[in-house]
Amino acid sequence: MAKIYARSLWFPTSWSIWLYSVKFIRLSLVLLSCLLVSCGFRLQAFDGYPPVFAKTYIDAQDRYTDFYRDFSASLERQGIVLVSSPFDATAVVRIEKDVSGQRVLTVSGRNIPTEYDVYYSISYSVWADGTELLSSRTLSSSQDYTYDETLVLGKAREENELREAISKDLVRQVNQEFSRLH
Repeated sequence: MAKIYARSLWFPTSWSIWLYSVKFIRLSLVLLSCLLVSCGFRLQAFDGYPPVFAKTYIDAQDRYTDFYRDFSASLERQGIVLVSSPFDATAVVRIEKDVSGQRVLTVSGRNIPTEYDVYYSISYSVWADGTELLSSRTLSSSQDYTYDETLVLGKAREENELREAISKDLVRQVNQEFSRLH
């Protein structure tokens, strides 16, 4: 009997209870934090726009795309004044390309699409006082999803949600790029 008791002190019979105990989770979080800090990891935060963006004009061919709406909303949330004329602006953001769509990735044996790729691509540049602050850059992103012909309405909504998520991610990337212009 003593052997069994001594052995159970060193090797608990139920590892799952020990692994999921509060102490183990706290210890794991502390060790993970120390590891991340020691390797130089830091979260990237949006530092805001430089002062040159105080009054911004967005030069875009289509003002009704997901990217344009998300980007202009993000500028306004940061306190940037969007002006209606490039002559009143301290900075001009030119959206040269704003294209999204979907392409077929795979088809079934009956020649019915079973997987699609939703893509979004933008090109932009930034000008202030007639000088180019940021030369033309292109950002692209895509996400694939499976397609089931019996769930057409749900898949159409999924495609729209993916496109919106990709657009928001591209806006985040553009914001990071602009914050580095300080």
